[in-house]
Amino acid sequence: MSPPSAAAVFLVLTLEPGGENTAREVLGEVEGLTRSIGFGHPEGRLSCVAGIGARAWEPLYGVPRPAALHPFRELAGPRHRAPATPGDLLFHIKAQRPDLCFALTAELVRRLGDAARVEDEAQTFAYFDSRNLLGFVDGTENPEGDPAADAALVGEEDPAFHGGSYVVVQKYLHDVDAWEKLAVEEQERVIGRTKLTNLERDDAPGSHVDLNTLTAPDGTELRVLRGAMPFGRPGHGEFGTYFVVYARDPEVPETMLRRMYLGTEETGPDPLLDFSRAVTGTAFFAPSAGFLRESG
Repeated sequence: MSPPSAAAVFLVLTLEPGGENTAREVLGEVEGLTRSIGFGHPEGRLSCVAGIGARAWEPLYGVPRPAALHPFRELAGPRHRAPATPGDLLFHIKAQRPDLCFALTAELVRRLGDAARVEDEAQTFAYFDSRNLLGFVDGTENPEGDPAADAALVGEEDPAFHGGSYVVVQKYLHDVDAWEKLAVEEQERVIGRTKLTNLERDDAPGSHVDLNTLTAPDGTELRVLRGAMPFGRPGHGEFGTYFVVYARDPEVPETMLRRMYLGTEETGPDPLLDFSRAVTGTAFFAPSAGFLRESG
């Protein structure tokens, strides 16, 4: 997994009838296209992860599909809803320069042509010191190095898909006006961290951080790799976060979402959802580059 980037594009598409051959060829070309566009600009660190949804897996590659791949499961809580929305293909494009992301996105869309329909496209960016548009640092607890690979990449439990990753993607829109009416102390209790120094608060049970912290029966923390990025159009009153998580086992992020939307025995739903509304929800499996290349 590549390190944090200055820019990213999230592109979600659905396959059109008869578009399977073209889509499979384009997926097989992703590695080469990324290398070609980024070759003259190594400082840009262009990368692309491609994911395939459950509905498209068999038409594209046949069976068996990855063991735990299934469509995004909608959640309807007492106050908030996480919708499931269409999406057969995901391209998560990252770079230190937005023009490189743009160039690769444009080429992928051109090559796919009528084989797929764009459902969602978001141009995202790094904001100050890795903050979201609510003003808090995002991704603090991401593992690094070997722990990151262990959290995000499938191992020998599914050898046909070794090195791949399950991906969950949601697009959130923020009610910034309502959020900014809260005192900083109240904001910190919602998030579970201090705003200035990004330190975890131990007096915020039921906070966003609390509900997203999972432990195994032996007490070890269950980790995933997050890659959320801000996006927005201030002139249209749009401020948001494109949330993406990579996991070796999709049950981990799915449990986090259930806790957020449904609450737990001890707490209610995530208080952040009073200010952040999910408008999309999709799930994919991102195979290794070798799998895509050899299957294209």
